[in-house]
Amino acid sequence: MGDQVRVDKWLWAVRVFKTRSAATEAVKKGRISIDDLPVKPSRNIKIGDVIKVRKSPVTYSYKVLKLAGKRMGAKLIDDFVEDVTPKEELEILEVQKNMGWFNRQRGTGRPTKKERRDLDDFFQGDE
Repeated sequence: MGDQVRVDKWLWAVRVFKTRSAATEAVKKGRISIDDLPVKPSRNIKIGDVIKVRKSPVTYSYKVLKLAGKRMGAKLIDDFVEDVTPKEELEILEVQKNMGWFNRQRGTGRPTKKERRDLDDFFQGDE
């Protein structure tokens, strides 16, 4: 590929986003930054740039190894991008996954007396 690729096109090509329009939308909303500065969809990237993508609640960091303008197979992505996301950010996902039991399903109503006592015991267990 040439020496210039738009940031939205590259994010789509390396499968960070499912569609190019989703990548463009994320850039427009300020969720994509390079060097901690928000960018426009037309911003050209270069090899060595670190692109930060904010997908709630985590901010992923990707280092550009090669430029790509066309979408590729998932097996080829490792040649074009390196995930340099800090471990602290990935731990947020683990905490959220483990807290999944705490969230009640929408529409299940209020907790029963027994569920309420169990929750109180859990959160005040050490006292």
